[in-house]
Amino acid sequence: MARSFEKLQTTLEMIKFEHTLFALPFAFLGAVMAADGLPTWWQILWITVAMVGARSAAMTFNRLVDRDIDAANPRTANRELPSGKLSVGFAWGFLFASVSIFLLAAWSLNWLTFVLSPVALASVLGYSYAKRFTAFSHVLLGWALAISPTAAWIAVRGTIDSEIPLLLSLFVLMWTSGFDVLYACQDHDFDKKAGLRSIPARYGIARSLWIARLFHFQAFIALILLYLVSGSGWPALVGVGLVAALLVYQHTLVKPTDLSRMNAAFFTANAFVSVILLLSFGSAVFINKL
Repeated sequence: MARSFEKLQTTLEMIKFEHTLFALPFAFLGAVMAADGLPTWWQILWITVAMVGARSAAMTFNRLVDRDIDAANPRTANRELPSGKLSVGFAWGFLFASVSIFLLAAWSLNWLTFVLSPVALASVLGYSYAKRFTAFSHVLLGWALAISPTAAWIAVRGTIDSEIPLLLSLFVLMWTSGFDVLYACQDHDFDKKAGLRSIPARYGIARSLWIARLFHFQAFIALILLYLVSGSGWPALVGVGLVAALLVYQHTLVKPTDLSRMNAAFFTANAFVSVILLLSFGSAVFINKL
């Protein structure tokens, strides 16, 4: 029993299960705004299962295709596959199980979610190869996360009949691209040496910090448009203000010559963004109904 629990814990560490917090609230927000209130419990259940399945598959596939790169990088050499904590065979089995769970969830929601599920899978799995081909791999990661609110909207309504989910997805796209550029600054030297493509490897750390700021400014504009188009009330406006403050705050934590506070910028600040928007825009939906 103890060994099984330890293996489960190691598997959750491999897929960084706690980082589900980044994307899951956006899916819930897309569902709440689509339902103009609380979706059915059936929809909430399968949206949650789909998100966990898709993200688990994406992270496992990334660890599989990058295991040799991770082994060569001192920052990632102790990850579960390079270090031998988990076997490659186990990871492939976990990947297929995660994909199956995702497809089951998509089928259980509605016809369109199931038809579009291969697009979602191609997006979240294909990102793992992006750094081999383009310096703008960060934007592809942003796309992989950005599909979640629109997918949840489709899960509830069975169609895309509003610009609201698209604006929310646009915010997620630019927000994710920005913080991934920041995070990639840690691997600037290794990426250049290994021939991997990233914005920091191509433009240097100082310029990359400005590119990340540009991405986050674009995310803020998308958030303002979402607020205006959705007609949300004062709670959503409070959320916009808090997210703007967090975006500014994380950029004060990192400097071209000092990346020591990167974890605070990446994890602490960004973990709150999706939760704040779910609570603020979500509560605005219910207040407007009253």
